[in-house]
Amino acid sequence: QVQLVESGGGLVQPGGSLRLSCAVSRNIWNLYVMGWYRQAPGKQRERVAIIASDSSTNYADSVKGRFTISRDNAKNTVYLQMNSLKSEDTAVYYCNRAPPLSAYWGQGTQVTVSS
Repeated sequence: QVQLVESGGGLVQPGGSLRLSCAVSRNIWNLYVMGWYRQAPGKQRERVAIIASDSSTNYADSVKGRFTISRDNAKNTVYLQMNSLKSEDTAVYYCNRAPPLSAYWGQGTQVTVSS
């Protein structure tokens, strides 16, 4: 059974940075594209960034130039470096494969951008 555990969220001021981590319970790098998603209060969950096994990436327009997704194959971990954070980045952030599977959704990690 695959489990994905997100961590690294918190409260940060506008313009600040955070790095999120997603630990995967078993090695699925060669099988799936991995992604970060987020859901803000009252809004639908949206895809933020994805990374393939060859480390090619794709980002939502709203985070391009500010967020960077990466992966560490040795640690079975996917990261999301978030810089120049804005209030509109406030959401619960999740990792999952791309496209996502319902069985893989974890608890997520809360990111709050506020002064």
